[in-house]
Amino acid sequence: MLPETPAEPRQRSRWKMPLAAVIFIGGAAFLAFMGIESREQSVAQLKTKAAERAVPTVAAAAPAVEQSIGVLDLPGRLDAYYQAALFARVNGYVASRNADIGTRVKTGDVLATIDAPDLDQQLSQAESDLVNAKANAALAKVTNARYQALLPSNYVTHQAADEKKADLDAKNALVKSEQANVDRLKALTEYKRIVAPFDGIVTVRNTDVGNLINTGSATGSEMFVVADVHKLRLYVNVPQAYVPMIPTGTVGILTVPERPGKTYEAKVEASSGAVDAASGTTRMQLIVDNAAGELMPGAYANVRLKVGSKHNVLVVPSSAIIFDKEGLRVATVGTDDKVNLKSITIGRDRGATVEIASGLAPEDRVIESPPDGIDDGDKVNVKEKPNPANAPSTSNTSAPSNKKG
Repeated sequence: MLPETPAEPRQRSRWKMPLAAVIFIGGAAFLAFMGIESREQSVAQLKTKAAERAVPTVAAAAPAVEQSIGVLDLPGRLDAYYQAALFARVNGYVASRNADIGTRVKTGDVLATIDAPDLDQQLSQAESDLVNAKANAALAKVTNARYQALLPSNYVTHQAADEKKADLDAKNALVKSEQANVDRLKALTEYKRIVAPFDGIVTVRNTDVGNLINTGSATGSEMFVVADVHKLRLYVNVPQAYVPMIPTGTVGILTVPERPGKTYEAKVEASSGAVDAASGTTRMQLIVDNAAGELMPGAYANVRLKVGSKHNVLVVPSSAIIFDKEGLRVATVGTDDKVNLKSITIGRDRGATVEIASGLAPEDRVIESPPDGIDDGDKVNVKEKPNPANAPSTSNTSAPSNKKG
């Protein structure tokens, strides 16, 4: 008889399979958890890197403090010395046009004529009414004279004589009224001729033969614009700090881009006498002689004025200047690394650098080359650059000597 197999080894074999399955499943779950956590960490790292890349890195530095070279360059626009927009005062049709853009005209020259049949008919009727009123007044005068002659003999009553006198006064008043109406319509007929108010040149023409002229139209535009260009006005905005250095009578040198190398004299004629709170500048008017007709109203111009030596001028790179619809600005960085755009006025353009006349403080950190589309409140990473004016000079430093022991 064979001996019986012990029960304990069988029980151990039965537990081996479930235990291995548990270990396998646990390991798989651990690996899956680690994989998910690793992916989440990778996604978070990618998001962090993307956010860091979205914030631009810029170079910023305080403006350099240098000595001005004694001149002030200011931009401006040339305006005609006199300019008049000519509108129609009567309704009708353009019968003739005698001038076009660029035509030089003299005072009183007829630029166009208007055919106004309605006005002509009104004048004819008014003249007829005046003739009728004069006839009635003449009859009233004769009648009144007769009544006044018969009054002493008591052939007429005082009441009747007074009525004839009053009727004469009324008829005379009506004559004056009709005469005034005729004079008014005659004056209006003079506006059928569009004439030049002064010597000049036609710069705008908005009409042609056959066009309907309606003075009651809310959208009506001028028929012509005439400008006197024998002299031109130049308006510039002078920074407050320079105003005392530019008295009336100061002569500057004017240049225009379409005539390189050509210069003209511009004389300061007037100043507004007030500082604009928004820009910190004073508006000045300069007069330029244009007898040769080389300059055009509306053209961009630059004037250079001598202002003597001026210390403590702030200088920034030209690449820092932003020119957009808001004007000239620079981008500065605050202590929170956020952008603050500041409006500035340029004192002089040196080429690679520009002098800032107003709008900037010495402690401002200016972005040297601001990215396109930068705006107020944008976050930036700042790479500080030393201020050239404050950087230590290394021209006199000597190399350390090597000592041998």
